Amino acid sequence: MSKNDSLVYVALGGAGEIGMNMYLYGYGPERKRRWIMVDAGVAFPDMDSSPGVDLITADPEFITSKAHALDAIFITHAHEDHVGAIGRLWPQLKAPVYAREFTAEIARGKMEEAGVNPDEIRTVGAWPEVVEVGPFKVGFLPISHSVPESSALVIDSPAGRVIHTGDFKIDANPQVGEPFSPEAIMDVSKDGVLALVCDSTNVFSKSPGRSESELVGPITELLRSQPGMVVATTFASNVARLRTLALAGKAADRSIVVIGRAMHKMIGTARKVGLLTDFPDIVDVNDAANLPAENVMVLASGSQGERRAASAQLARGGYGKLSMKDGDTFLFSSKVIPGNEIGVAYIENQFAMQGVDVIGDEGGLYHVSGHANRPDLETMHNLVKPQFLIPMHGEYRHLREHAKLGAAGGYSPVVAPNGALVELTGNEPKIVEMIETGRRYVDGTVMYGAMDGIVRDRLRMAMRGMLVVNIVFDENSDLVGDAWVEAKGLFTSVNGKEAALQAELEKGITQELERAKKKLRSDDEAVEKLVTQAASNRTNRMIGKKPEVIVMINRLED
Repeated sequence: MSKNDSLVYVALGGAGEIGMNMYLYGYGPERKRRWIMVDAGVAFPDMDSSPGVDLITADPEFITSKAHALDAIFITHAHEDHVGAIGRLWPQLKAPVYAREFTAEIARGKMEEAGVNPDEIRTVGAWPEVVEVGPFKVGFLPISHSVPESSALVIDSPAGRVIHTGDFKIDANPQVGEPFSPEAIMDVSKDGVLALVCDSTNVFSKSPGRSESELVGPITELLRSQPGMVVATTFASNVARLRTLALAGKAADRSIVVIGRAMHKMIGTARKVGLLTDFPDIVDVNDAANLPAENVMVLASGSQGERRAASAQLARGGYGKLSMKDGDTFLFSSKVIPGNEIGVAYIENQFAMQGVDVIGDEGGLYHVSGHANRPDLETMHNLVKPQFLIPMHGEYRHLREHAKLGAAGGYSPVVAPNGALVELTGNEPKIVEMIETGRRYVDGTVMYGAMDGIVRDRLRMAMRGMLVVNIVFDENSDLVGDAWVEAKGLFTSVNGKEAALQAELEKGITQELERAKKKLRSDDEAVEKLVTQAASNRTNRMIGKKPEVIVMINRLED
C-alpha cells in the first residue's frame, strides 16, 4: 500500500434513515480509486411526502458517474430495502452482482421485472469462500436475521479488514437459516478488524433480543384457542415466521392458505433453494372458503397496511371467495414500521366493524425483531473488537446513540450519515468530504430525481388545488371570446351558487386582459404571469386558497 492509497466508506442511502440502503467502499489514490457497492435497496412512499410514487431509491449519481471504476455489487440479504432497487439501477452501474443463493434468486426476479438479464446475478457460497474484485476480497459470513441466508460481509483490502454486518440479530435458533455464531465472528476478527460498520436499528431497545424459536409455543396455543378462522400477517420475507405460523396452524388442525403475491414468491423461492422442507401443503383460497372456519389458517401479505395487499383487501370485504366475519381473528405477527401507523389502524378499524378480533404484538408474544438490541450490539462490538466503529442502518438519532454506545465501550466511533466520506486509513476515522446525495423516484415505468420537481408539483396541487385557464387571441392579439376556467380540487360553489368561482374568475381574467396593453397581450410570458396572478389573487379572496395555475394560450393566424 503506497502512502497515497486510502480506504474510504460512504453511504448513499440507509445512514440517517430507515430504508434504501446503499453503501460504497473505495480503495486507492483518490483519482484512481476502485469501488465496490453493498446493497441497492428501496424505501416505500407515502401520500404525505411522495404521492403517486411507487418506490424510492437512493440517488446513485456519485457512483454512476464513475461506473467504470465500480468492480462489483454485493447484496447482504433479500429484504426490499437492500435488494429492491437492483434491477432498476443496474443499467447505470453495469457491475457484476454477487449474493448467496436465496438472495440471488430474489435479485434475479428484480432484474427480470426491470427487463434486465438475470444472469448478471452471481451466486456465491458462504465464508470462507471469497470473491476477489479489484483490490478487494469479499466473503459472505452467515449471520441471523429475519430473512434466510443473511450475511455480514468480510471486506479485505490492503488497508485492512472491514466487517459490514448488514442487518442482524443474535439468535441461536432462528428456525430457518443459519444461527448467529459468536465463534465465527471471533474467528474472522482474531487478526484484527480495522472497522465495524454496524446495524443501529434497535440501539434504543435495552433488553437482549429474543429468538424466533420463542414464538412457536405461544402462536400454537393462540391458534388452538380461537373459535373461528385465523388470518395472520407478517413481512413476506420473514420465511422463518411464515414457517412458524404455518406449522402452528397445522398443529391446530387448520388448513393453510396463503394470499398475496409477495408471500407466494418468498415461500416458493425458499422451497426452491431447499430452505423450507417441512412447510405444510397450501390450500387454494377459493377452496378454503368452503371449509369450516375453525379449520382454516390464512397467511396474508400486507403487515404494514399497504392498501393493495391481501390484508387490506380482506379488511375491505374479501379476497377472492374468502371473507372474514364475527368471531374470526386477525393476528399481526409483526411490528409497525414508523410512518405506517395510519394504514395499519385503517385495517384494524375495518376488521373491528366486521366483528373480527385483532391481536397485535401483545408484549412480544407473537413477534420478535430481526435487529440486534442494545445489549446485542455491545456483544458484537466485543466479539469483533474493531479499531473503528461506524454505525449505519438507522435514523440519525440511532447513529448518534450507537456511536455513544461504542465510545463507552472503548471503541472509536464516527457518525457518518448519507454523503459523509470517511477515510479509514489512519489512527482514527475521519470525514474528509461531504458528497451530494438524494433520492430517486420510481413512478410507473420511469425514474426521476427529487430535483425534477414532479413530486413537489403533486404536493402543491394536492394542497392548493389547480386551475386551468384557456385563452384564445386572434392575429391582432385581441381576445376571441372570454377566458375559460376549469377548477380541480377546489370548492367552486360560493354563496350557494354552483360554479360561481369559475364564473367570477372567467369574468375577472377577461377584464384584466382587455385592459392590458396590446404589447403585453402579444407576449405569451407576460400573459401567463398576468393571468396566473389574477386567478390566484381572486381565488384567495373568494375561498382562501392560492391554487396552482396552468395557463393555455392559443393564437389564431391569418
